[in-house]
Amino acid sequence: MPEATSIMDRLSGLYPTISVGVLTADLASLGSELRRLGETGVALAHFDVMDGVFCPMMTFGPPVVKAGRTSLLKDVHLMIENPLDKLGAFIDAGADILTIHVEACRDPHYVLQEMRKLRAPPDRTGGLMRGIALTPGTPVNAIGPLLDEVELVVLLAVHPGQSGQTFIPSTQQRMEAVRKMIVDSRRPILTCIDGGVSRKNIEEVAHMGADIIVTGSAVFDGKAVEENARHMLEVVRSSRRT
Repeated sequence: MPEATSIMDRLSGLYPTISVGVLTADLASLGSELRRLGETGVALAHFDVMDGVFCPMMTFGPPVVKAGRTSLLKDVHLMIENPLDKLGAFIDAGADILTIHVEACRDPHYVLQEMRKLRAPPDRTGGLMRGIALTPGTPVNAIGPLLDEVELVVLLAVHPGQSGQTFIPSTQQRMEAVRKMIVDSRRPILTCIDGGVSRKNIEEVAHMGADIIVTGSAVFDGKAVEENARHMLEVVRSSRRT
């Protein structure tokens, strides 16, 4: 049975931190892009998997996740309908963190339980961290019955798969509510904000208290990937010190 303990151990002392979305990277040179990130202190590479059904955009599946050979933790965000039958393929592809959407499952609790039963390939250690994500319109109390089965709660600050959006301000109140629920649960659950994060608002978002902040285009904007990643990472870490 996969456990998330060793992944938590790897992240311990690093958060607050960033998970860098690779969707806007040069996917034809994914390996070299990930190596560049690995030289900056970034620990997480974020893979946005969209099926064109749960949300309008279609991206990629397990083969691309697997092709990203890296020492970074693979943070795989499934924005797909009925993910149950596809979990094993993403675990085989190297997912270290696997997040599903509460809105995409008829019974998300069952899906999370099944995820816990899945084993990583024999050549992999470190287990699996299970995440549950909420779109902006879903009440945060939807995660209440699921907290015993997750190690990560992800709040989307934009609607998935829609271009040209800006960060939704109510995410701050939603994060406060989620953090209170986690404290009340007495479980070691991390929090994450995903979507609409830029160089302009990263400091404001960081002060909302999430352990992980997902950012993509702000890093892979032009050729200064290392400089962008280091800047975003330092702003996030500094926010917890102030």
